[in-house]
Amino acid sequence: MTRRFSRSSALKRSATVQRLAWLDGLRMFAAVMILLYHAQLLFTQYRYTPQPTGLFHNLQQLIPEVNSLTTLSGWIHLLGTPALFGFQFVDVFVLLSGFSLMLATRQRSFDWLAFWQKRLSRLLWPFWTVALLAYPILWVVGAATQSYIPPTWNLFAASTFPLLFDYHGSLLLPISGPWWFIPLILSFTLCFPVLHRLMYRWGGRNLVVISLVVTLGYRALATYVFGGQPTYTMLDTAHGPLPFYVLLAKLSTFVIGMVAAQAYKHGRGVLFWSQAKALQVGTLLYGVGFICQFYKLGWLVCDLLVPLGLTLVCMVVCRWLTTARWSHHLALSLGKYSYSFFLIHNFVVDRTLGLVVQGDGVRYAIALPLMILGTLILAAIADAVTPLLQRALRLLWQDIDYLLARKPAVAIPSWVPSVGDTVRYLDQQWTVQAVEVLLDDGNYYLCKIANDQQTRWVSQEQLQLMAPTVMARR
Repeated sequence: MTRRFSRSSALKRSATVQRLAWLDGLRMFAAVMILLYHAQLLFTQYRYTPQPTGLFHNLQQLIPEVNSLTTLSGWIHLLGTPALFGFQFVDVFVLLSGFSLMLATRQRSFDWLAFWQKRLSRLLWPFWTVALLAYPILWVVGAATQSYIPPTWNLFAASTFPLLFDYHGSLLLPISGPWWFIPLILSFTLCFPVLHRLMYRWGGRNLVVISLVVTLGYRALATYVFGGQPTYTMLDTAHGPLPFYVLLAKLSTFVIGMVAAQAYKHGRGVLFWSQAKALQVGTLLYGVGFICQFYKLGWLVCDLLVPLGLTLVCMVVCRWLTTARWSHHLALSLGKYSYSFFLIHNFVVDRTLGLVVQGDGVRYAIALPLMILGTLILAAIADAVTPLLQRALRLLWQDIDYLLARKPAVAIPSWVPSVGDTVRYLDQQWTVQAVEVLLDDGNYYLCKIANDQQTRWVSQEQLQLMAPTVMARR
């Protein structure tokens, strides 16, 4: 019996913007595949990367010699072949980013500044936390083992990012190579309000067509005029992968994610296809895109076809895996760590392979699940530390501002916050969980507020009381 996704449940979820278990599960799976990709690439010492030399030549490079299958290393190379294409999940992240941002937008018009403040906070605070926590650990490990230690200049660039900003994150790469992706996601975040407005002004179909024209045109220029190459290909071109780091190279992928989310909120689109249809279309798109990546002309479309097909196939699988209650909650629990997992994974992979595995096949096979588990634990720790760091820096700034203000004007608050108050912040409803008094003036309050998705510390001045009865407590 062919299963279909319930339209009524989708409409209810879009009204409340609930998290989708299959989406969180897919995010985490994508992050794990990127970890496996970098692990396999380093273990094989970059033995293979896709080349524009045709399908059969690439297959010959992928398939190990028969004699090598008598060794463990040969079997690791063979079984690890799918991991060599884990880079494809980077474009899946781009697609899911457009989908998630559009899904979370409930109104046709919204406050751009409030959106940027909220979204940039979710991107940058975990990034700063990982950068600040990683450096002392990397320094100790590097000093103890005489291995690589990132320069302090690059640490400063990461800790103050995006003040020292460039489109491909050149100052971030000496700390972690995959961090080139952060400026790209930041660029999409900054452009999203414009794309959101054009979605309603032009319509989703027209926006997709225009974005396809822009992306295909730019990728043609990047390939044949600018002397570029896709990020996963190791060639000696004039400018390497730099032209493909630009937002325009992946614009249509992001826009298609937005359009899919908009259709989902209205109870239509690819997310309501039957499982059989989604698998058939997804497999076809992925197969064509997979072949295209082995030809220079195919570079124009492969990074669009591959994530579309891969996302459709993974969507079907993740929906099936999250039908049980325990797997549903597991996917939701793991998905929230996917971003920090991505930020941290290369530290774990690089040091484990360089200091522990050292080219040994047995140790590599044992280390793979341990690297995944270790990265997940570190991601959970980083996410737990992030609000503490945010609170500490906010308190420090408030105290410095209070002490250095030339004429500190302490206004009597219109209401005294209490635990349990319902307040409005950034056009959303929050609940006060804790209240602290800054310094000793007794008139400046810092409140810990929470909703269904996050917790943060803000000053009482930024809050609006929603329950008039609370005023009586004064």
